[in-house]
Amino acid sequence: MARSTIGIIVNGVTGRMGYRQHLVRSLLAIRDSGGLPLSGGDRLVPEPILVGRSEAKLTEIANRHGLTEWTTDLSAALARPDAAIYFDAQITSHREGAIRAAIDAGKHIYTEKPVAEGLSGAVDLARAADAAGVKHGVVQDKLFLPGLRKLDRLVKSGFFGRILSVRGEFGYWVFEGDWQPAQRPSWNYRAADGGGIVVDMFPHWHYVLEQIFGPVRAVTARVSTHIPRRWDESGQPYEATADDAAYGVFELEGGVIAQINSSWAVRVFRDELVEFQVDGTEGSAVAGLRRCRVQHRAATPKPVWNPDLPATEDFRSQWQEVPDNEEFDNGFKAQWELFLRHVVEDHPYTWDLWAGARGVQLAELGLRSAREGRRLVVPELVA
Repeated sequence: MARSTIGIIVNGVTGRMGYRQHLVRSLLAIRDSGGLPLSGGDRLVPEPILVGRSEAKLTEIANRHGLTEWTTDLSAALARPDAAIYFDAQITSHREGAIRAAIDAGKHIYTEKPVAEGLSGAVDLARAADAAGVKHGVVQDKLFLPGLRKLDRLVKSGFFGRILSVRGEFGYWVFEGDWQPAQRPSWNYRAADGGGIVVDMFPHWHYVLEQIFGPVRAVTARVSTHIPRRWDESGQPYEATADDAAYGVFELEGGVIAQINSSWAVRVFRDELVEFQVDGTEGSAVAGLRRCRVQHRAATPKPVWNPDLPATEDFRSQWQEVPDNEEFDNGFKAQWELFLRHVVEDHPYTWDLWAGARGVQLAELGLRSAREGRRLVVPELVA
């Protein structure tokens, strides 16, 4: 068994997602397990090259994990011949230019979402990557969550019969930052910095709906900035100019209607931070991050509406838990492994920059729908 290494530029590693999910729980986890097993029996070992703006933070991360390759100079990292992949986890406003530079340098591209601040930029990146002949992928982590894996399994098995509707609830209360520290960085609430829940979450909802239920054909959205004043990391007040809540209706191919509420100004009264209820002619399911419960047509109760009497039925107990039936790895790590096999072994890979562009398109149309107060058809993107 031979071991080979692959250099991966990790830009934005000092951020929460770049560090925790992509570096520690994905690349370092693969490396610490002895590398990614390849089809011929060899193992591929990722060698991260850390890139960020803070020399002090990069040094601290490198020392913590025994890494030696880091720089604040992206151009120098892109010039390295031993770096085959460029990964981007920066804030959205910095992403497009960096990816374009990586494409020009001949690197394969893997990136967080959204891939650009606007549709034209996202399409330009996809076309540039295709023209350069580099492989490219976009993180679509929620497809790898245990709850959504189980939900996808139900759809593929025909459990629902004809699917009628999808209803999603996502979010939690993000503290304003004055009397308790906020759980999310302040740039998320400034439109000029690429913030906003629509540009953050609509790309997620796009790939969840597209990959599990079918293409999105039309969107109607209403957005709001419920909390107009917040406090930043240094305790200074600022005006929140980006939307912190979005209420969307998505019409899918085949007539399925999906309604998804997303909010950073909601208190959680459900089992998980995100839940999707799917109703079909033969059965229904409720899926979250990890759990998935079902109710089949034959086991559906017949409640009677009577507001004059207290409810006597325990509706939750009438649903059945879907078993794991497999071991679920960290979703970010699982997708990294698929992308690495795509790069080195040319394995098929679905979630490319075109998929990322479709997510940006839906976010852009959602914001436009909210501004104009009308339903918008989603045009098909042509590669």
